[in-house]
Amino acid sequence: MLAYIGRRLGALIVILFGSSFLLYNLDAYSSDPTEGLRTSTDPRAHQQLLSLIRTLHLDVPPPARYFMWLKGVLGVFTGHFTLGLTRDQNQVSTYITHAIPVTIRLVTLATVVAILFGIGLGIISALRQYSRFDYAMTFFAFLMYSLPIFWVAVLLKAYLAISFNNFLVNGTIAPLWIVSAAIVSGVFWSALISGTRQKVMMIFAIAGSATTVFLTLLSLTKWFTHPGLGPIMMVALGLGFAFGITYLSTGLENKAALRSSVTVVLIGLVLYFPVEYLLTKFSNLLAIFVMLLVTVAIATAVGSGFAKIDRRPVIRTSIFASLFVGFLFIIDKLMKTWVPYVNSDAIHQRPIPTIGQANDLLPEGNFWFSFLDIVLHLALPTIALILISMAGYIRYSRGTMLEVLNQDYIRTARAKGLSERTVVMRHAFRNTLIPITTIVVVDIAGIIGGAIITERVFGWRGMGTLFNTAINSYDLNLLMGVSLITSTMIILANLAADLAYSALDPRIRVVGKK
Repeated sequence: MLAYIGRRLGALIVILFGSSFLLYNLDAYSSDPTEGLRTSTDPRAHQQLLSLIRTLHLDVPPPARYFMWLKGVLGVFTGHFTLGLTRDQNQVSTYITHAIPVTIRLVTLATVVAILFGIGLGIISALRQYSRFDYAMTFFAFLMYSLPIFWVAVLLKAYLAISFNNFLVNGTIAPLWIVSAAIVSGVFWSALISGTRQKVMMIFAIAGSATTVFLTLLSLTKWFTHPGLGPIMMVALGLGFAFGITYLSTGLENKAALRSSVTVVLIGLVLYFPVEYLLTKFSNLLAIFVMLLVTVAIATAVGSGFAKIDRRPVIRTSIFASLFVGFLFIIDKLMKTWVPYVNSDAIHQRPIPTIGQANDLLPEGNFWFSFLDIVLHLALPTIALILISMAGYIRYSRGTMLEVLNQDYIRTARAKGLSERTVVMRHAFRNTLIPITTIVVVDIAGIIGGAIITERVFGWRGMGTLFNTAINSYDLNLLMGVSLITSTMIILANLAADLAYSALDPRIRVVGKK
């Protein structure tokens, strides 16, 4: 294994620096950063031109200049690492250091959610091939895949920011929107559950009626202007998740897993007010991290207590349920921060932003104000990225699952009398992940590369914007710095994908050359 990793890393390093050499020289020969100064009539232009040539070593041929840049990169081994200077004579590494956290914050959540929901919906679509749900997901996937992201972003700005901010003035839902939401809910759940025509109509009526009643209550109670979950809603959501994750993880017939997941939800109910006090008293990331560790420890203890044998799946299910409860605690706290946040002078009743990374006018020192502000600034670009990215995962995971379901070992598993959940989750799903792993890992590596169009539309200053700036300003060192970071992540992602294959499929083994 070590020999294989060494060979792969060696080959990938050669590819990395070979591609960087080509990119450096192609960009150096095709662009002239001094053109503006050469044609300028400013009397200071000649002095500035000489300074630029001296700073960027433009009097050195590009192939030799590349090795001067490479010497700075290899300085990481001697403690003298540098990516060179930009045109304005600042360190490239400084720009990248500021841009990477912005990009990670913008793209990470969208990528993870798109992967989870895209793969999940694609697999459900494959299991219900040629059903109403399958047709609906196929239509949705092709629609989202064909739409340009800047157009989706503009629509989100218009309806989920400007119109929604106007709606929040009174928080009352118009009857037309309630009826529309009820129809959409009825169509979704009837397509998802499916069945005979009579059953479909009954599901449509139940889902539509429940949605109508739910939205009417939210409108009458002005929930949108004074949101919150509270212990009752948290327990209801937690129990629903506990049953769902138990079904997927071990099956509802595993009583130990079901009892442990339900127990951690009830423990969350008992600790509701103490946790709320702690989140108010100790409002910082360290306190949240400590509470996360305590949550996992409690879930592990509960799972170990209920499981006498085969404890691992029970503990895993219990941990997932406890993490969801912890997530609900954070959401509940953010909702309780909503009213003072919206009424602050910096927000002035317009909480959903359309541009920027944060509101600089918010008072400093209030952790939950800052946290909620970051979440709201993330909302629109994250939704835009999720809608576009999820479409590809739906189509790819559906096709892969259909291919796996037609294999002989799946027919054998069903012929042995295994439950459908066991056939799908333990046999088909695991092998479905093998081809999906490649695009998932590369997508995760692409997080560092940023989202150029999305960052530009929403006014974020991440790696994508930095890359675009480098091209437009003929800033070769800045371009190479961004490309080096992005290429390194993609190369490491390919290595991780190769190693993940053997973990997902025991038949795949990495061996040395004979």
